[in-house]
Amino acid sequence: MHELTINLHLHTTYSDGSGTHLDLARAALKSGLDAILVSDHNVWVQGLEGYHRDGKQRTLLLVGEEIHDQSRDPQKNHLLVFGAERELAGFADDPQALIDAVRKAGGVSFIAHPIDPELPAFNETDISWEDWQATGFTGLELWNGFSELKMVVKGKLDALFYAYYPEFIARGPHPEALRIWDNLLASGRRVVAVGGSDAHARKMRMGPLRKTIFPYEFHFSTVNTHLFVPQPLSGELLADRKMIYEALAAGHTFIGYDLPAAARGFRFTAQGREKTARMGDEIPAQGGVTLQVKAPRRADIHLLKDGKIIKANQGETITHITTEPGVYRVEIYLRFLGRKRGWIFSNPIYVK
Repeated sequence: MHELTINLHLHTTYSDGSGTHLDLARAALKSGLDAILVSDHNVWVQGLEGYHRDGKQRTLLLVGEEIHDQSRDPQKNHLLVFGAERELAGFADDPQALIDAVRKAGGVSFIAHPIDPELPAFNETDISWEDWQATGFTGLELWNGFSELKMVVKGKLDALFYAYYPEFIARGPHPEALRIWDNLLASGRRVVAVGGSDAHARKMRMGPLRKTIFPYEFHFSTVNTHLFVPQPLSGELLADRKMIYEALAAGHTFIGYDLPAAARGFRFTAQGREKTARMGDEIPAQGGVTLQVKAPRRADIHLLKDGKIIKANQGETITHITTEPGVYRVEIYLRFLGRKRGWIFSNPIYVK
Protein backbone atom coordinates (compact mmCIF):
# COMPACT_ATOMS: atom_id res chain seq x y z
CA MET A 1 0.00 0.00 0.00
CA HIS A 2 1.08 3.56 -0.69
CA GLU A 3 0.33 6.57 1.51
CA LEU A 4 -0.93 9.83 0.00
CA THR A 5 -1.40 13.17 1.73
CA ILE A 6 -4.37 15.15 0.49
CA ASN A 7 -6.20 18.29 1.56
CA LEU A 8 -9.93 18.63 1.03
CA HIS A 9 -12.69 21.18 1.53
CA LEU A 10 -11.23 24.15 -0.34
CA HIS A 11 -12.85 27.28 -1.73
CA THR A 12 -11.89 29.44 -4.71
CA THR A 13 -13.16 32.60 -6.37
CA TYR A 14 -16.03 30.51 -7.74
CA SER A 15 -17.58 30.89 -4.28
CA ASP A 16 -16.14 32.64 -1.22
CA GLY A 17 -12.43 31.91 -1.54
CA SER A 18 -9.86 34.47 -2.65
CA GLY A 19 -7.71 32.23 -4.86
CA THR A 20 -8.14 30.57 -8.24
CA HIS A 21 -7.78 26.85 -8.84
CA LEU A 22 -4.31 27.59 -10.18
CA ASP A 23 -3.42 29.46 -6.98
CA LEU A 24 -4.49 26.44 -4.94
CA ALA A 25 -2.51 24.06 -7.13
CA ARG A 26 0.63 26.18 -6.79
CA ALA A 27 0.23 26.29 -3.01
CA ALA A 28 -0.27 22.52 -2.95
CA LEU A 29 2.90 21.99 -4.97
CA LYS A 30 4.88 24.12 -2.54
CA SER A 31 3.38 22.16 0.35
CA GLY A 32 4.21 18.77 -1.14
CA LEU A 33 0.63 17.49 -1.24
CA ASP A 34 -0.26 14.58 -3.49
CA ALA A 35 -3.77 15.89 -4.22
CA ILE A 36 -6.25 18.60 -3.30
CA LEU A 37 -10.05 18.35 -3.46
CA VAL A 38 -11.79 21.66 -4.17
CA SER A 39 -15.41 22.11 -3.08
CA ASP A 40 -16.94 25.49 -3.84
CA HIS A 41 -20.38 26.36 -2.47
CA ASN A 42 -23.25 25.09 -4.60
CA VAL A 43 -21.35 25.05 -7.87
CA TRP A 44 -19.65 22.12 -9.59
CA VAL A 45 -16.87 23.64 -11.66
CA GLN A 46 -16.03 21.58 -14.73
CA GLY A 47 -12.91 21.39 -16.87
CA LEU A 48 -10.28 22.24 -14.25
CA GLU A 49 -9.29 18.83 -12.91
CA GLY A 50 -5.85 17.49 -13.63
CA TYR A 51 -2.22 17.37 -12.64
CA HIS A 52 -0.07 20.42 -11.98
CA ARG A 53 3.71 20.09 -12.06
CA ASP A 54 6.78 21.97 -10.92
CA GLY A 55 9.89 20.09 -11.91
CA LYS A 56 9.64 16.60 -10.46
CA GLN A 57 6.91 17.65 -8.03
CA ARG A 58 3.28 17.12 -9.06
CA THR A 59 -0.11 17.44 -7.42
CA LEU A 60 -3.54 16.33 -8.58
CA LEU A 61 -6.40 18.84 -8.41
CA LEU A 62 -9.89 17.31 -8.16
CA VAL A 63 -13.18 19.18 -8.02
CA GLY A 64 -16.26 18.43 -5.96
CA GLU A 65 -18.82 20.67 -4.31
CA GLU A 66 -20.07 21.83 -0.91
CA ILE A 67 -23.85 21.78 -1.13
CA HIS A 68 -26.31 23.45 1.24
CA ASP A 69 -29.71 25.12 1.06
CA GLN A 70 -29.05 28.82 0.43
CA SER A 71 -32.67 29.70 1.19
CA ARG A 72 -32.37 28.39 4.73
CA ASP A 73 -31.46 30.78 7.56
CA PRO A 74 -29.08 29.91 9.08
CA GLN A 75 -27.60 27.76 6.33
CA LYS A 76 -27.07 24.48 8.16
CA ASN A 77 -26.58 20.96 6.75
CA HIS A 78 -23.54 21.41 4.51
CA LEU A 79 -22.53 18.30 2.55
CA LEU A 80 -19.18 17.76 0.81
CA VAL A 81 -19.67 15.86 -2.44
CA PHE A 82 -16.91 14.28 -4.53
CA GLY A 83 -16.95 11.97 -7.49
CA ALA A 84 -20.57 12.49 -8.52
CA GLU A 85 -19.39 14.25 -11.69
CA ARG A 86 -22.60 16.21 -12.05
CA GLU A 87 -24.33 19.22 -10.50
CA LEU A 88 -26.46 18.17 -7.52
CA ALA A 89 -27.16 21.52 -5.83
CA GLY A 90 -30.79 21.18 -6.90
CA PHE A 91 -31.23 18.66 -4.08
CA ALA A 92 -29.89 21.06 -1.42
CA ASP A 93 -33.22 21.58 0.35
CA ASP A 94 -33.54 17.88 1.24
CA PRO A 95 -30.41 16.37 2.82
CA GLN A 96 -31.61 12.77 2.44
CA ALA A 97 -32.51 13.27 -1.21
CA LEU A 98 -29.11 14.87 -1.77
CA ILE A 99 -27.25 12.00 -0.12
CA ASP A 100 -29.27 9.50 -2.16
CA ALA A 101 -28.49 11.40 -5.36
CA VAL A 102 -24.77 11.33 -4.58
CA ARG A 103 -24.85 7.57 -4.05
CA LYS A 104 -26.84 7.04 -7.24
CA ALA A 105 -24.25 9.09 -9.14
CA GLY A 106 -21.41 6.96 -7.74
CA GLY A 107 -19.97 9.71 -5.54
CA VAL A 108 -18.96 10.01 -1.92
CA SER A 109 -20.42 12.46 0.60
CA PHE A 110 -19.17 13.82 3.90
CA ILE A 111 -21.05 15.92 6.43
CA ALA A 112 -19.10 19.19 6.57
CA HIS A 113 -18.23 20.81 9.92
CA PRO A 114 -20.79 18.74 11.87
CA ILE A 115 -20.28 21.05 14.86
CA ASP A 116 -19.80 24.66 13.81
CA PRO A 117 -20.91 27.06 16.57
CA GLU A 118 -21.85 30.69 16.26
CA LEU A 119 -19.36 33.52 16.73
CA PRO A 120 -21.47 36.53 17.75
CA ALA A 121 -18.53 38.96 17.81
CA PHE A 122 -18.28 38.59 14.03
CA ASN A 123 -21.96 37.90 13.24
CA GLU A 124 -21.15 34.28 12.36
CA THR A 125 -24.12 31.96 12.82
CA ASP A 126 -24.14 28.32 13.91
CA ILE A 127 -23.99 26.21 10.74
CA SER A 128 -23.72 22.77 12.32
CA TRP A 129 -25.35 19.74 10.73
CA GLU A 130 -28.86 19.11 12.10
CA ASP A 131 -30.49 16.32 10.09
CA TRP A 132 -28.89 13.39 11.90
CA GLN A 133 -31.76 11.13 10.90
CA ALA A 134 -30.28 11.11 7.39
CA THR A 135 -28.52 7.91 6.34
CA GLY A 136 -26.26 6.77 3.54
CA PHE A 137 -23.56 9.45 3.70
CA THR A 138 -20.00 8.18 3.38
CA GLY A 139 -18.69 9.94 6.44
CA LEU A 140 -18.15 13.19 8.25
CA GLU A 141 -15.53 15.90 8.49
CA LEU A 142 -14.39 15.09 12.00
CA TRP A 143 -11.83 17.91 12.15
CA ASN A 144 -12.47 21.17 10.30
CA GLY A 145 -9.48 23.47 10.53
CA PHE A 146 -11.29 26.74 9.83
CA SER A 147 -14.32 26.06 12.03
CA GLU A 148 -11.96 25.51 14.93
CA LEU A 149 -11.13 29.22 14.81
CA LYS A 150 -14.70 29.93 15.96
CA MET A 151 -14.11 27.77 19.01
CA VAL A 152 -11.03 29.64 20.26
CA VAL A 153 -11.96 33.22 19.35
CA LYS A 154 -14.09 34.98 21.96
CA GLY A 155 -13.62 38.56 20.81
CA LYS A 156 -11.68 40.88 18.53
CA LEU A 157 -8.44 40.72 20.52
CA ASP A 158 -8.46 36.94 20.19
CA ALA A 159 -9.13 37.28 16.48
CA LEU A 160 -6.20 39.66 16.09
CA PHE A 161 -3.86 37.31 17.95
CA TYR A 162 -4.81 34.23 15.93
CA ALA A 163 -4.69 36.18 12.67
CA TYR A 164 -0.96 36.69 13.23
CA TYR A 165 -0.26 33.45 15.09
CA PRO A 166 -2.55 30.83 13.51
CA GLU A 167 -0.28 28.00 14.61
CA PHE A 168 -1.81 28.38 18.10
CA ILE A 169 -5.37 27.60 16.92
CA ALA A 170 -5.58 23.84 16.48
CA ARG A 171 -6.48 21.70 19.49
CA GLY A 172 -8.23 18.74 17.85
CA PRO A 173 -11.68 17.68 16.67
CA HIS A 174 -14.62 19.16 18.55
CA PRO A 175 -15.49 16.80 21.44
CA GLU A 176 -19.12 16.75 20.33
CA ALA A 177 -18.09 15.71 16.82
CA LEU A 178 -16.11 12.83 18.31
CA ARG A 179 -19.10 11.84 20.45
CA ILE A 180 -21.46 11.89 17.46
CA TRP A 181 -19.03 9.82 15.39
CA ASP A 182 -18.65 7.22 18.12
CA ASN A 183 -22.43 7.00 18.51
CA LEU A 184 -22.88 6.48 14.78
CA LEU A 185 -20.23 3.75 14.81
CA ALA A 186 -21.85 2.14 17.86
CA SER A 187 -25.13 1.94 15.96
CA GLY A 188 -23.44 -0.38 13.47
CA ARG A 189 -22.95 2.17 10.70
CA ARG A 190 -19.72 2.57 8.77
CA VAL A 191 -18.90 6.29 8.92
CA VAL A 192 -15.57 7.44 7.49
CA ALA A 193 -13.84 10.34 9.25
CA VAL A 194 -11.86 12.88 7.23
CA GLY A 195 -10.11 16.13 8.07
CA GLY A 196 -10.78 19.28 6.09
CA SER A 197 -9.09 22.66 6.03
CA ASP A 198 -12.15 24.64 4.85
CA ALA A 199 -9.65 27.02 3.28
CA HIS A 200 -10.86 30.37 1.95
CA ALA A 201 -7.78 32.61 2.28
CA ARG A 202 -10.11 35.48 3.11
CA LYS A 203 -8.78 39.03 2.90
CA MET A 204 -9.74 40.67 6.19
CA ARG A 205 -9.21 44.08 7.68
CA MET A 206 -9.52 45.43 11.19
CA GLY A 207 -8.97 49.16 11.22
CA PRO A 208 -5.67 49.82 9.41
CA LEU A 209 -4.62 46.16 9.61
CA ARG A 210 -5.07 43.80 6.67
CA LYS A 211 -4.46 40.08 6.80
CA THR A 212 -5.22 36.91 4.85
CA ILE A 213 -7.16 34.46 7.04
CA PHE A 214 -5.42 32.10 6.30
CA PRO A 215 -3.11 31.54 3.30
CA TYR A 216 -3.73 28.31 1.43
CA GLU A 217 -0.18 27.18 2.11
CA PHE A 218 -0.76 27.48 5.84
CA HIS A 219 -3.92 25.38 5.62
CA PHE A 220 -2.04 22.76 3.63
CA SER A 221 0.46 22.38 6.47
CA THR A 222 -2.19 21.72 9.11
CA VAL A 223 -5.23 19.39 9.00
CA ASN A 224 -4.75 16.89 6.18
CA THR A 225 -6.29 13.55 5.27
CA HIS A 226 -3.82 10.73 4.70
CA LEU A 227 -5.04 7.80 2.66
CA PHE A 228 -3.78 4.43 1.50
CA VAL A 229 -4.02 3.31 -2.10
CA PRO A 230 -2.90 0.03 -3.72
CA GLN A 231 -0.34 1.64 -6.01
CA PRO A 232 1.41 4.99 -6.55
CA LEU A 233 -0.39 7.70 -8.49
CA SER A 234 0.17 7.06 -12.18
CA GLY A 235 -0.27 10.60 -13.46
CA GLU A 236 -3.42 9.54 -15.33
CA LEU A 237 -6.39 11.61 -14.15
CA LEU A 238 -9.25 9.13 -14.43
CA ALA A 239 -7.43 6.18 -12.88
CA ASP A 240 -5.96 8.21 -10.03
CA ARG A 241 -9.23 10.00 -9.29
CA LYS A 242 -11.01 6.64 -9.05
CA MET A 243 -8.34 5.25 -6.74
CA ILE A 244 -8.52 8.24 -4.39
CA TYR A 245 -12.31 8.17 -4.15
CA GLU A 246 -12.30 4.41 -3.56
CA ALA A 247 -9.85 4.86 -0.67
CA LEU A 248 -12.04 7.58 0.84
CA ALA A 249 -15.16 5.44 0.49
CA ALA A 250 -13.45 2.47 2.14
CA GLY A 251 -12.12 4.50 5.08
CA HIS A 252 -8.52 3.62 4.28
CA THR A 253 -7.58 6.97 5.78
CA PHE A 254 -6.51 8.85 8.87
CA ILE A 255 -6.49 12.52 9.85
CA GLY A 256 -3.11 14.11 10.50
CA TYR A 257 -2.34 17.54 11.93
CA ASP A 258 0.95 17.94 10.09
CA LEU A 259 2.12 21.27 11.53
CA PRO A 260 3.82 20.10 14.76
CA ALA A 261 5.22 16.98 13.09
CA ALA A 262 4.56 15.07 9.89
CA ALA A 263 1.92 12.40 10.46
CA ARG A 264 3.09 10.47 7.42
CA GLY A 265 4.19 6.97 8.39
CA PHE A 266 1.44 6.31 10.95
CA ARG A 267 0.11 2.77 10.78
CA PHE A 268 -2.80 0.99 12.45
CA THR A 269 -3.32 -2.63 11.45
CA ALA A 270 -4.88 -5.85 12.70
CA GLN A 271 -3.61 -9.38 12.24
CA GLY A 272 -6.08 -12.22 12.61
CA ARG A 273 -5.85 -15.95 12.21
CA GLU A 274 -6.48 -15.82 8.48
CA LYS A 275 -6.26 -12.19 7.36
CA THR A 276 -4.77 -8.76 7.93
CA ALA A 277 -6.85 -5.59 8.14
CA ARG A 278 -6.12 -1.91 7.94
CA MET A 279 -8.20 1.15 8.77
CA GLY A 280 -11.69 0.84 7.31
CA ASP A 281 -11.55 -2.96 7.14
CA GLU A 282 -13.41 -5.69 9.02
CA ILE A 283 -11.72 -8.70 10.59
CA PRO A 284 -13.15 -11.73 12.47
CA ALA A 285 -12.56 -11.85 16.23
CA GLN A 286 -12.53 -15.64 16.25
CA GLY A 287 -9.09 -16.99 17.05
CA GLY A 288 -7.87 -13.64 18.35
CA VAL A 289 -6.75 -10.41 16.72
CA THR A 290 -3.51 -8.51 17.27
CA LEU A 291 -3.93 -4.75 16.88
CA GLN A 292 -0.76 -2.81 16.21
CA VAL A 293 -0.24 0.95 16.30
CA LYS A 294 2.92 2.64 15.08
CA ALA A 295 3.41 6.40 15.39
CA PRO A 296 6.00 8.33 13.33
CA ARG A 297 7.55 9.62 16.57
CA ARG A 298 7.14 9.41 20.33
CA ALA A 299 3.72 10.70 21.36
CA ASP A 300 0.73 10.10 23.64
CA ILE A 301 -1.08 7.17 21.95
CA HIS A 302 -4.61 6.08 22.85
CA LEU A 303 -6.24 2.90 21.57
CA LEU A 304 -10.02 3.08 21.85
CA LYS A 305 -12.71 0.41 21.68
CA ASP A 306 -16.27 1.60 21.11
CA GLY A 307 -15.24 5.15 21.99
CA LYS A 308 -13.48 4.27 25.28
CA ILE A 309 -9.71 4.22 25.88
CA ILE A 310 -8.55 0.65 26.54
CA LYS A 311 -4.79 1.15 26.30
CA ALA A 312 -2.46 4.15 26.33
CA ASN A 313 1.26 4.58 25.89
CA GLN A 314 3.69 7.46 25.83
CA GLY A 315 5.90 6.15 23.08
CA GLU A 316 5.84 5.05 19.45
CA THR A 317 3.85 1.80 19.53
CA ILE A 318 0.94 -0.07 21.04
CA THR A 319 0.21 -3.78 20.67
CA HIS A 320 -3.09 -5.20 21.89
CA ILE A 321 -4.38 -8.75 21.56
CA THR A 322 -8.13 -9.24 21.76
CA THR A 323 -10.94 -11.67 21.12
CA GLU A 324 -13.61 -9.03 21.76
CA PRO A 325 -15.65 -7.66 18.87
CA GLY A 326 -15.80 -3.89 18.68
CA VAL A 327 -14.93 -0.73 16.81
CA TYR A 328 -11.24 0.01 17.42
CA ARG A 329 -9.62 3.33 16.58
CA VAL A 330 -6.60 5.42 17.56
CA GLU A 331 -6.06 8.96 18.82
CA ILE A 332 -2.56 10.41 19.21
CA TYR A 333 -1.61 13.66 20.93
CA LEU A 334 1.55 15.78 20.92
CA ARG A 335 2.71 18.72 23.00
CA PHE A 336 3.16 21.71 20.72
CA LEU A 337 3.44 25.41 21.59
CA GLY A 338 2.83 24.82 25.27
CA ARG A 339 -0.17 22.50 25.22
CA LYS A 340 -1.33 19.02 24.29
CA ARG A 341 -2.84 19.00 20.82
CA GLY A 342 -4.49 16.39 18.66
CA TRP A 343 -2.11 14.94 16.09
CA ILE A 344 -3.51 11.78 14.51
CA PHE A 345 -7.05 10.35 14.43
CA SER A 346 -7.47 7.02 12.70
CA ASN A 347 -10.45 5.47 11.04
CA PRO A 348 -11.66 2.31 12.75
CA ILE A 349 -10.85 -1.33 12.30
CA TYR A 350 -14.05 -3.32 12.78
CA VAL A 351 -13.51 -6.52 14.77
CA LYS A 352 -16.56 -8.74 14.33
